[in-house]
Amino acid sequence: MDLAQRFRDFAVREVDDNSPLYYRRALAIAEDSSVLALLSRLPVDRQQPNLVLAAARLNGANATSYREFRTQLIERWSVIEATARSHRTQTNEVGRAATLLPVLAGLRGPLALIEVGASAGLCLYPDRFSYRYGTTMLDPSDGESRVLLPCAVTGAVPLPAALPEVIYRAGVDLNPLDVTDQHSRDWLEALVWPGQEERVTRLRAACEIVAADPPILVSGDLNERVAELVRAAPADSTVVVFHSAVLTYLSPEARQQFRTTVRSLPCHWISQEGSNVLPWLSGQLPARDTERARMVVALDEVAVAFADPHGRSLGWFASV
Repeated sequence: MDLAQRFRDFAVREVDDNSPLYYRRALAIAEDSSVLALLSRLPVDRQQPNLVLAAARLNGANATSYREFRTQLIERWSVIEATARSHRTQTNEVGRAATLLPVLAGLRGPLALIEVGASAGLCLYPDRFSYRYGTTMLDPSDGESRVLLPCAVTGAVPLPAALPEVIYRAGVDLNPLDVTDQHSRDWLEALVWPGQEERVTRLRAACEIVAADPPILVSGDLNERVAELVRAAPADSTVVVFHSAVLTYLSPEARQQFRTTVRSLPCHWISQEGSNVLPWLSGQLPARDTERARMVVALDEVAVAFADPHGRSLGWFASV
């Protein structure tokens, strides 16, 4: 896929109706040969629209009009390029906990959670957030959380009566982020799309929760380090390895390697990835709107639901 098409797809499939500014900006970049030539200097895996636009935001290219933004981008390209080369799209969207919760809560506790591609580990705290599924409210045992996650549901979603007990939180990432570090927080905020201030607000609140009780985060390749994290989990816990929008960045061979590795470990496996990322799930999926980005939630390679990428909706289609 050429670079212009990547930006068109990003506009139409991801930010349309989500971030009007990014929608207009991505379409304009797709038609701007000079800017595309600039971006093409980056390695292909660093030409991701979300990464490039976040790097621009972090370095002050924030003008609303495309003409002014274009000027800022070109003038600040050296630092923007350096950021794009040194950073990753580590969007630690805490809202995804809302689409993972019904699956997690169906497992026997207490839980030991291990996230691969953990970023700052914010999604390792599903028991510390409050949820609103239609008229159903769920809060932590000590009361309403500062992080409230609304999620529209369709289908027979198995909503729990209470949040699960979590006694172990660990994660692996190529570059784990530390929520006590201001630059890491700035990068996490830059990855939130313009016009979505509610996401920024809950991101900040989630960072405070994590900073007060940090998880175990290790640096490295998920295929190389997941086994040691599973082995370190408490013996009296149900171990769950999970990920959201992570395997999409791996090669097909690395995804298959991870599949082989995680299925050999004494743990459950919850995946939340784009519908084309794990091809072995494709035969289990009902028809859907292919023009919109959706993730597939699966437990131990059994697909159970479609999920909005930011956790705003969950469409359950499993029979149990």
